[in-house]
Amino acid sequence: MSDIPRLEDLELRLGGLSGKRIFVRTDFNVPLVFVDDGTVVITDDFRIRAALPTIEWLTERGANVVCASHLGRPFADGWTEPNPKYSMGPVQARLAELAPDVELLENLRFDAGETGNSDEFVAQLIAGSDGKSIDGYVNDAFGASHRSHASIVGPPQHVPAAMGRLLEKEVQVLLGLRNKPKHPFVAVLGGAKVSDKLGVIGALLEIVDEIIIGGAMCFTFFAAQGKPVGASLHEPDQIDVCKALLAKAAELGKTIHLPDDITGVDAQGNFAQFGSRLGEGSIGYDIGPGSAAAFTDVIMDARMVFWNGPMGMFEDERFESGTRTVAQAMAETKAFTVVGGGDSAAALAKFCLDDEVDHVSTGGGASLELLENGDLPGLEALRNSQN
Repeated sequence: MSDIPRLEDLELRLGGLSGKRIFVRTDFNVPLVFVDDGTVVITDDFRIRAALPTIEWLTERGANVVCASHLGRPFADGWTEPNPKYSMGPVQARLAELAPDVELLENLRFDAGETGNSDEFVAQLIAGSDGKSIDGYVNDAFGASHRSHASIVGPPQHVPAAMGRLLEKEVQVLLGLRNKPKHPFVAVLGGAKVSDKLGVIGALLEIVDEIIIGGAMCFTFFAAQGKPVGASLHEPDQIDVCKALLAKAAELGKTIHLPDDITGVDAQGNFAQFGSRLGEGSIGYDIGPGSAAAFTDVIMDARMVFWNGPMGMFEDERFESGTRTVAQAMAETKAFTVVGGGDSAAALAKFCLDDEVDHVSTGGGASLELLENGDLPGLEALRNSQN
């Protein structure tokens, strides 16, 4: 990480920051609730507050800070023009309360050139919305740094650039897991789709001692073991890959823990408990209590734990127990604990345990990709920037 410029390097390169216009790519992709009367409410401003150390460091040195972020997917659901409900207005109002006099651009994804990494859009960002070009660039958007989008990889090619405090902390913690693990090192993976995590499972098998797998992704592993999964969500086209991962774990002497019991509904839609074999029409929505207890034991014996993905459909109180139990184990273990953003972070917040772990990442996909590859497009761009 020493080859990535820091804020101090940017200050030195620019000969001071007073009066300099600094473009800060933030990740203000906050969760929103859309009320029937048209009001948009931010339900969690954590990502805005997480950027304040960088913003304040720059403004204290006299920099004119221009922040920019994406928000949601404004072209989803068939929209040919950007959906105005994803305007940055509510975010700007909250940012003005926390960091007055800091400018915030409109949603970057309102321009298709952002996701398309268009040279023209990069040129617009550098030139500035009011004709005042930027003097330097800071990437503090860890949650978007795994994407080769215009605002992530474009500006460093043209102006001096650096990583912000948030990005620096994320990289330090996650590369610490990858490069200097403490054993036993346990990875806890959940979520719906195993295909989203196949690469990271393979990479983690090289560095962890044990992997716990819950969520709907466990059913594809069940199918790979020849177990019936009923009507549970699984990915038949990934069964052979799961077989290969189980074989790789055995070859390396590593353990992949799968649930021994499942909570869900039977073919009639009634709440039910199953073993690891589900009958026709049955659907699993959570790991069972026995598996939650077994997974807790593994977590409590670890010295380092990384968790990404819930153990079940925790948004429904009937199926929150597995995720809650794992979250409590993460809070109570003496291991160094890292939660990889996304739904896992949302679960911690729901159970009021987000302050009880060592590090909550602001990027789910980015944390997985950094653990898998050891680098991200956003980091590479900074490394090769005009410094």
